[in-house]
Amino acid sequence: MIAIVFAGVLAAFLIIGLASARRSTGDRQDYYVASQSVSPWMAGLSAVATNNSGYMFIGVIGYTYTTGLAAIWLMVGWILGDFLGSTFIHRRLRHATATTGKASFASVVAGWGGGEWPVWRRIAAILMIVFLAAYAAAQISAGSKALDGVLGVDPRLGAVSVAVIILAYSIAGGIRASIWTDAAQSIVMIVAMTLLFVVALNGVGGLSGAIAKWETIPGFLNLSPPDLRVAGMAGLSLFVIGWLFAGFSVVGQPHVMIRFMALDQESHMTSARAWYYAYFTAFYLLATGVGMLSRLYLPDMASMDPELALPRMAVELLPAALVGVILAGVFAATMSTADSLVLACSSAMTHDLPDTPVERPWILKAATAVSTLGALALALSGNQSVFDLVILAWSTLAVAFAPLLALLALGRRVNEWTAIGLMALGVGVALWWRFGLHLQDDIYEGFPGIVIPFVVGWFASRKVGVEAIRSEAPAEAD
Repeated sequence: MIAIVFAGVLAAFLIIGLASARRSTGDRQDYYVASQSVSPWMAGLSAVATNNSGYMFIGVIGYTYTTGLAAIWLMVGWILGDFLGSTFIHRRLRHATATTGKASFASVVAGWGGGEWPVWRRIAAILMIVFLAAYAAAQISAGSKALDGVLGVDPRLGAVSVAVIILAYSIAGGIRASIWTDAAQSIVMIVAMTLLFVVALNGVGGLSGAIAKWETIPGFLNLSPPDLRVAGMAGLSLFVIGWLFAGFSVVGQPHVMIRFMALDQESHMTSARAWYYAYFTAFYLLATGVGMLSRLYLPDMASMDPELALPRMAVELLPAALVGVILAGVFAATMSTADSLVLACSSAMTHDLPDTPVERPWILKAATAVSTLGALALALSGNQSVFDLVILAWSTLAVAFAPLLALLALGRRVNEWTAIGLMALGVGVALWWRFGLHLQDDIYEGFPGIVIPFVVGWFASRKVGVEAIRSEAPAEAD
């Protein structure tokens, strides 16, 4: 029964993705930004489904299982930082997409000020291909872990299954297929998480019963994360600030921002953001709650892989048909991100690396196939933690792109070599913070990796004149 329900939901996703091909025109503008015709609700749900990913179902729940209540600060910091970035960057990036006529994240950023930045664009493309492929591999790995935890399926077979489905509808409909399936997947994701949360909470006697049991676990209800090098409120503040910058890092994620770039009208950005943050807040709260409840149902997993907490708890609590829904929810989360990532890799290959963007549809689809197979190969090569792999890829892309995007959105103008220097500085600082100083557990490496290049870039850039700013300003919100 589990396998039947799971297969039925996956078949529905595949049908939706393939159906989107009927709207496809075949050109690169349509393949990568859906001809900027996506409605606000669909853009918002697609962006949040892509953002949540297998990291939310597998990584966050695993982290909460281990850490306890203090994991709530990840949610607080992340959503606040994400919202801060959206207040001044999203609409201006959508405007730049329309004015430049480009079909990829890096090319739009490179052409924001009216130039081309060929060297910066190619370096950005290489970074995107490497780290987005690693990120996609983490999503495929998350899906295979869920299959292993619920059905005992060989993780390699599970990884191949995810890759095949993604490849089928991504090649058929490009970004439109990804966005359509994301919208459907977001519904399955929140239904699955709500279902498991309600059943698990009722099983321990409601909220009061859960609190009584959590109190018996030493340190589980502490508000400060364990093992912070800086004690007290100072350490907690640094931890939250770090995750605030992790949330702000969304603006540096090409696979998420392309959803807002594909929005039908700039004036609809407020509506798209409303859909995005309403869903994001509800889903993150549910994921954190499920992570905490999983500690009560699976106390013996402390010495095992905590990232298997959700699928194991689903098997223990739910009838077979509903376990199939949970498994489909996990797969929906991984696929909604993985398909976006391989399409972003594909756009970097065909739009950003060459002197002239590729137009032939078969080459665009071949690049998508190469990206998917590369991510699958990485997923099959090892058993890296989903949480750690996502954070590394996320932070590297964030520090490479977020400082520059913030400067451009605030009306600063940067020349190409300064932009290259800021990218190198951000990546270098973040890697040094993580691997040299080992301070990432105290404060997320995106904090220094974004702040330092931004400050340097502010003084190395110039302010655009008033008339130029007005000419670039997007329309007012609806």
